[in-house]
Amino acid sequence: MKVVILSQNTTFEGMIVRKISPLALLVFVLCLSCKEDTSKISGSPESVKNSDVIEVKYAKSFSIEHYGDHSVIQVNRPWPGATKPLNYIVVPKEKLTAMTFPSNEYDAVITTPIKSLVVTSTTHIPALESLNALDKLVGFPDTKYISSMPARDLIAKGKIRELGNNESLNTEMVMELRPDVIVGFGIDDQNSPYEIFQKANIPVVYNGDWTEETPMGKAEWIKFFGVLFNREKEADSIFREIETSYFSVKELAKKAKIEPRVLSGALYKDIWYLPAGDSWAAQFISDANADYLYKDTEGTGSLSLGLESVLEKAPLADYWVAPSRFTSYKEMEQANTHYQEFKPFKEKNVYTFAATKGATGGLLYYELAPQRPDLVLKDLVHIFHPELLPDHNPYFFTPLQ
Repeated sequence: MKVVILSQNTTFEGMIVRKISPLALLVFVLCLSCKEDTSKISGSPESVKNSDVIEVKYAKSFSIEHYGDHSVIQVNRPWPGATKPLNYIVVPKEKLTAMTFPSNEYDAVITTPIKSLVVTSTTHIPALESLNALDKLVGFPDTKYISSMPARDLIAKGKIRELGNNESLNTEMVMELRPDVIVGFGIDDQNSPYEIFQKANIPVVYNGDWTEETPMGKAEWIKFFGVLFNREKEADSIFREIETSYFSVKELAKKAKIEPRVLSGALYKDIWYLPAGDSWAAQFISDANADYLYKDTEGTGSLSLGLESVLEKAPLADYWVAPSRFTSYKEMEQANTHYQEFKPFKEKNVYTFAATKGATGGLLYYELAPQRPDLVLKDLVHIFHPELLPDHNPYFFTPLQ
């Protein structure tokens, strides 16, 4: 997204806390005194009886309820295997003192307007940019992976600070920035750095966009940010445009007379990794009206196969998409001579998103594709059925060099 990499930008590995220096300890103590203490809130909101559920059509990992003077975001699946949802209340600052509710009912209290925040995955960047909230971003781990040009401009001006990386988030820097909220992610419930920030009364909310299993489900997480920035209507409007675009392209693809066979993935240390049949990537191929060779396999993540297994089934593929990190046929030949046995390799029908990079090397696909599945689908329809979108200029997938 650094993602094991769903993304180079969203590493799904645990975060390691560095030993806190005396300076960090001092800042920590100051934060405890300067941030608003929400742990003493008690009672229950009067408006709780008249909740309005905001429509979330495709996403399975979060829901939103609006109560008039505040909203509640429930993240049902912050990480795979989560045993309970996380609940976040979002309330205007001027309303907070008049409200009472149990302090243990919510995992974080976010007061608005949010003037500064830290996000931790490049998949969060497009939503901020679309909602004109990028100027609120003050810090990010591994800024080199950000491809967004407006964000890169803010980084160059020092307005978005480098926070190390997701494995060892710079605790001192975060404490110094004192953001109004941190939007994080986790692969499990062991997230020690976030606990440090929470104890300093810096709200931490988990974004589970990467746990979604469908293209539209991932894209719908823009509504999560819409609530945080009180721009729900804008978020809904943007999502509806993406939704309309995606399904119009899907309908167009149905007009194709041929359903080509498609292979994906490549070898990494003698293991061939490729999308499972129920995965996000496999759905793109299906919606582009193509026959994914492993569509009947179970699972929403990746398959791990031996070369011999792939050689039995895949040589008859017409197209080969997302061949891991490779950007040229020469690279593939040098990595493994068996690649030359595949029909798409022989006929030069291999397409990669690894060549489409930002100014500092981040892969645009990992950043933008989750929010813009319609652009991914257009690329694939253009590849598999060029007669349907002859003038399309690819956003992510380009022919191997």
